[in-house]
Amino acid sequence: MPLLCRVSSLATVYVKSDITDKVSGLSVDITGDAVQAAFVAPGTDPDVGDWNSAIWQTDATTTPTTYTACCLVGPAGVITLAKGRYEMWVKVTDSPEVPVLPAGAIEVF
Repeated sequence: MPLLCRVSSLATVYVKSDITDKVSGLSVDITGDAVQAAFVAPGTDPDVGDWNSAIWQTDATTTPTTYTACCLVGPAGVITLAKGRYEMWVKVTDSPEVPVLPAGAIEVF
């Protein structure tokens, strides 16, 4: 997986991943769907207890609009990660679809 970012174990920051959904070739606003993120050891799939709350950021200055899943990671975040390398996964709960997408790797130092 490509490296999304490097994060200090002392920092609290949003780890982000752009998510795109298209219907009939047109970009769809997915910010009404619930979004969660998981951070797991490389080569493993997320389990039920791995999912953490995330939020959407929207950048309407791009064409098409960019939708970004953001999970607050760090001592004051929704999850604190020990030093090491993790794979980020994003789950979008829509109806009836619930895509679970690999987002990329992060390194905590």
